[in-house]
Amino acid sequence: MVDKKDLRIVFLGTPEFAVASLKALIEGAYNVVGVITAPDRKGGRGMKQVITSAIKKYAISKDLKVMQPTNLKNEEFQQELKSLKANVQVVVAFRMLPQSVWDMPKYGTYNLHGSLLPKYRGAAPINWAIIRGEEYTGVTTFKLKHEIDTGSIAYQERILIKKNAYLNDIHDIMMEVGAQLVTKTMNALCQGTIALIEQDISAVTKAPKLYHDNCKLEWNHNVEDLYNKVRGLSPYPVAWTRLGQRKLKVYKCRYSYHKHQYEPGSYHSDGKSYLSVACEDGLIFLDEVQYEGKKRMPVKDFLNGINLKENKLQLPIEIGRHW
Repeated sequence: MVDKKDLRIVFLGTPEFAVASLKALIEGAYNVVGVITAPDRKGGRGMKQVITSAIKKYAISKDLKVMQPTNLKNEEFQQELKSLKANVQVVVAFRMLPQSVWDMPKYGTYNLHGSLLPKYRGAAPINWAIIRGEEYTGVTTFKLKHEIDTGSIAYQERILIKKNAYLNDIHDIMMEVGAQLVTKTMNALCQGTIALIEQDISAVTKAPKLYHDNCKLEWNHNVEDLYNKVRGLSPYPVAWTRLGQRKLKVYKCRYSYHKHQYEPGSYHSDGKSYLSVACEDGLIFLDEVQYEGKKRMPVKDFLNGINLKENKLQLPIEIGRHW
């Protein structure tokens, strides 16, 4: 057992997703002695704006010590980390750690992962759970070891994926449930009640990084798979296709099973209120899109701007070869 006041936590994270967990620790009166996050970067128009991480902004607001190493193996950084005398580390949405960092504290390093491990190990677990049509996903806290996402499980919590839920919906639910699981894990560490369980290797699935190419929609697939892909990639990095020679991002859609003789990838529209695309076993109705060079908008506004019916732009929506 460890008294809460004697637990010295270093928190590692970068995006908004991680803020809820850090906030939960602070509000739970845990002693966070330092925060590690990504270095500031240049962005905005002309790359002149300095962009800081969501975690850094929150940490500064709470007067926490912030470190932003470019190289986690750097000796100077590691000496500074040792000087904090942390006895546990918590990782939420951060990059891979060298063993010299994750093995440093007495009680180890605990990671919050956005899936029910061992399912969806990897960089994009929330996305792939939705893309693959899972009924449930969840969050897992586990004790870090060298191979990525392979450590022993501390706690898990299931989250229902509703049929109409998009990535941002599940992300926001997971962020809050994950924060509760992080504090539950630290509470159990203090009380000495954590019973770590090894992952079942036979149940492992992967959640690889998403790239431009594997976000492309292929219209010769079934409608439910395409619908799930749009949901799992919206609002970022966004599923896309081509209408004629220009890229069309798809943020929201619906689908209908429908027997037809249309060419997969051919579009159908009245030029005013709807735009549908033929698939293997039905139609996908595009509801919210972004045409290359334009803003994101409802499909009615898009159709008003492009005047699809009148200019008779009868080009098929491009069919890709691979997911």
